[in-house]
Order: sequence, then C-alpha cells, then structure tokens
Amino acid sequence: MTGVLITGAGPAGLMLAVELRLAGIAVTVVERDAQRPGYCRSFTLNARSLDLLARRGLADRLIGEGWPVPHAPFAGLPVTLGLAGAHTDHPFTLGIPQTRVEEVLEEHALALGAEIRRGYELRSLVEDPDGVGDGQLRAQYLVGCDGGRSTVRKLAGIDFPGTPSTHYSLLGDVEIKTDVPYGMTTGPGGAVFVIPRPGYVRIVTDDPDPSAPVTLERLQSTVARALGRHVELAAPRWLTRFGNAARQATEYVRGRVILAGDAAHIHPPAGAIGVNVALDDAVNLGWKLAAAVRGDAPPHLLATYHRERHAAGAAVLANTRAQMRLGAAAPDLLADLLGRVAEHPAGNRALAEIVTALDTRYEMLPDGDHPWLGRLVPNLKLTTAAGATDVATLLRTGRPLLLDLSAPAAPAAPAAPAAPAAPAAPAAPADLDVAAGWGGRVDIVRAICPDHPDLAGLLIRPDGHAAWLQTTGQPVGGLGEALEHWHGPQHRA
Repeated sequence: MTGVLITGAGPAGLMLAVELRLAGIAVTVVERDAQRPGYCRSFTLNARSLDLLARRGLADRLIGEGWPVPHAPFAGLPVTLGLAGAHTDHPFTLGIPQTRVEEVLEEHALALGAEIRRGYELRSLVEDPDGVGDGQLRAQYLVGCDGGRSTVRKLAGIDFPGTPSTHYSLLGDVEIKTDVPYGMTTGPGGAVFVIPRPGYVRIVTDDPDPSAPVTLERLQSTVARALGRHVELAAPRWLTRFGNAARQATEYVRGRVILAGDAAHIHPPAGAIGVNVALDDAVNLGWKLAAAVRGDAPPHLLATYHRERHAAGAAVLANTRAQMRLGAAAPDLLADLLGRVAEHPAGNRALAEIVTALDTRYEMLPDGDHPWLGRLVPNLKLTTAAGATDVATLLRTGRPLLLDLSAPAAPAAPAAPAAPAAPAAPAAPADLDVAAGWGGRVDIVRAICPDHPDLAGLLIRPDGHAAWLQTTGQPVGGLGEALEHWHGPQHRA
C-alpha cells in the first residue's frame, strides 16, 4: 500500500513523483519498459516549463547543458515569435533532449525517496472506497501518466473524444550520406524537414501511405519522392509515424483515478509543446493530490485540477490544430493577417505567450484585476532578516508561501557609521494576522521587495501561481477566504 501509484516514468510521471515526495507522500512509479528508450521523442523545453522547474531548483542544471534560443516555435508563420519582454524569467526556448530531462527528474525523485519500478505493467484496475490498484500494488490514488494509449484511462472507462488523424508523417533519426540542407527543403513531390542532432539528423516528411510498415527503406524512398532525387540514409536510431489526432479526456479525475500528460490529451506536434504540457499538469496536480492523501484537502481541491488543466489542455489542442492548418494551407487572408499581427511587437509577444502557455491564468477566489493574480508569480527578489533570497528559492520546498511585504523584520544594521533613516514601511494589513491559523500548512515569510514597494502581501500556491495579492493603499481583505479555499479551514486552538 502506498499513497500514490503512478503509471509511466515519462516527464509527467517523474515530475509528479517529485512533487508528491516534496510533500512527504509515499509514491511508487511503475513503468512498462524495463529500460529507458534508446531514442528521444522531444528536444524542447519552453519558457513556462523553465519557470516551473526553476521553482524546484531544477532549471539551471538543464540550462547549463542545453541550447537557449530566444524565440518560441510556431508552425506555418513566416515571422519569428520572440520572447524578449514576455512574462517569464526565462525568455528563451531550451533545446535539450527529453531523455536528459527525464534523467534529471528521475534522479531528483529517487533522492527524495520515490520508488520506481521498471518492467512492471499495470493490466487491471480495482477501485473501492479505500483505495485503488491492480491486485498486487495498491494506493490511495492511481495516476495514469502512461501516454496517449493510456491503459489507466481505458480501464477507468474515461472517454477520449476528439478528431482522428487525417494527415501522417514519417520521422527518422538517421545518418544522412547525401547533402540536404538543414531546415525545410521543398521538392517536386513535397517537403522534407531536416533537424541537426549530435551525430545524426532527424528527418520528417509527409507519409502518403500510413498503412505501410515504417522501415529505413520506406523513409528513404519517401524522401526521394518528395525531393525528386535519391538521398542516402543509414544507421537508424528511431523510425516512427505520427499523425495529427487531437483528443482530450472528458474527466481528468474520476474517483481515485487521475490522468495527466498524454494520457489526458493528445494533439498535433506543432509548437513542440508535449513535454511542457505534461510538466505543467504534474506541477498543478502534485500539491493538490498530496493534500487529498493527507486528508486535509478542501472537498473541491482535486476538482480544480480538472477545471484548470482541462481548460489549459483544450487551449493547447486549439492552438496546435490552428498551427497545423496554417502550415498546410497555401498563403491566404488568415495567414496574411496573423503575419501582420506577428510583425507588431505587442502582437508578436502575445502570440509567443499563447503558444508557450505563458498567458496561463487560473481563476482565484477571491478574484481581482491585478495582472499577477492567477498567473505564475515572477521570480521577485526579496530581502529577509536572513538576507537576500527570491521567490523561486522559497518555493523549492513545494509548500504554499505567504509573503508579508508590509513590515519585514530588518537585518541587523552595522554598528557605525549610522545609516540614514530609511523610509518607513507601510503598516501591516490587519488581514495578514488571520494567516496564523494556517501556520502549519503555509510558509509565512516577512520580507521587503525593493522592485515592487507597492506590494503588501502575496499568497503563492505551491505551483507558483498567485492566489491572493494585496497592494498598499487598497482595501484589505480576502486572505482568509483564499487560504481556506486552497488549504482548508484553519486550525483552531
């Protein structure tokens, strides 16, 4: 018996294991494959994923190994979407193998005490009021992070409606012996996309016959048909076919069964968003599921995972389908319009934030009109009695954080010479006093924020999103309501 059983040791499953272990929840991850695959599906972490990983202390390591590119990928648009000035601490896309991301997440999960079992396939599902499992392993909750063909989703009977694939592509990680330029090359029979990789290339081209077996010879002949000339390919590392299906689970939470990552949604590959959505699901779910396992979650908390991430998933399906349609169509009025929008600095930034989910905003209670409320809080620089710190560092524990920015405890001043008197800090909003009733569940830190002196208080969920915000000179209130909504009733003596 464990707290949470996760199927699938991909980005969603491993990130969720990290989140649950930070909260002290016993977690077992089972993976059908005995070994990690010898190929790499994705090579992209977007700006939002880097922001989320930074709040667990995991981003810098990956950034040091990857290749930052200062724009966001967008299919079918002749204008580059720049990330300069976007609402992110990491205004770039990071080129890094998914396999390396998984290695870092797995190392961290194991160091925190997660159990990972490879070569174990879940084939049945039995749920009762006290738990769920397959007869051998049992947990309070089961999370399917087992991909687009999710066994957990099928066993749970959760519908997966959407649109089937109408267009297919061949993908091959191979060595190329004939000169073909990197990027997109168009020939008399179609187009071939060539992406450089260390020691090999990734080739993608349209597949005119999706019923045929995927072999090196077939990839080679399909590339030759597109370009109108022979191209010598060799030493295949990975050969596959993919389509443009778009589907989404009707329920992300059903009883004790939960879905995340590709098990909850599949979409066209435009924008290289897949790994990033999986990480986003896991960070949103982890703290909520941990509270449910502990028994201190408000009754509605797990439902907010479905509400927030189902809407986010639907947005991903919409924008990836739009990109595929834009890329496949001949230049038309819509492409021209989007191109002109993207040429405008504000329009360019807005499109970049949409396709990278930097515009994600969750509904908060109480709600308000501050631009940070519901969104990922910037990595604010802070000064506490212990010295300089920042929001990302304080969130590494995975716990909710209340910043009291109105009357911080000052560090000891030097003996001499006497410093000029600093401007008086604004008085502490009385509503911050109510937070004491959540002291065991919420980290309360007194600090000053030099870059934003108008901030008086800020409640940040464990996933980094602002749940309550108070500025100086504004009516005080709502903190107790926000704390109870997200973290349950206060403890009373």
